[in-house]
Amino acid sequence: MNKDMSIHFLREELTVSEPVHSWREEDGVIYFTVKSDGRTGKDWITCLEGNGFRVGDYAKQILCSPYFKPTSGVMTEVALLKGVLFEDQRRITKKIRAEAHKRNLTKPNAELACLTRMKFTDKDIEAMGLVWIVTMHEPINDTDGDQRLLNMDRYDDGCWLDACSVGPGDVWVPVSGFAFAVPQPV
Repeated sequence: MNKDMSIHFLREELTVSEPVHSWREEDGVIYFTVKSDGRTGKDWITCLEGNGFRVGDYAKQILCSPYFKPTSGVMTEVALLKGVLFEDQRRITKKIRAEAHKRNLTKPNAELACLTRMKFTDKDIEAMGLVWIVTMHEPINDTDGDQRLLNMDRYDDGCWLDACSVGPGDVWVPVSGFAFAVPQPV
């Protein structure tokens, strides 16, 4: 801070504030809201690639699957469980899903991955302390019959939406986040 700025601050003519995010974090859980817009999987591929995102081949298979079911106008509050909430040996798919169940969280629609990828930049994901965000929807089979979950990441070679194979005993890294839906009151 230069000398003039310091004087302005001391005179209370300048304030310092926390950066504003479109998400909040409470006790290792990140919360945010998204709204679906009816885009099909093919529409999402065009939209994401048109906005500079990279869409992996497996993600394209999932997005073009008949099991990818878009919605329109649905507001979803998301709870993103950070991987650091789990000890290394407990950071496996079935234990993560069990923890989500204990917290009364539900499996989201797979389109949540696309909505999340459009909502957050790689800088946002980095600010969350994450590299991966895995959408914990019902697994969808790829063309080889492997079960996959859509995920986004911020690797050095570009902003990605992809799909990773998943099994109940798969181990995840601490810089992963796991996206679930928060049930809305009826």
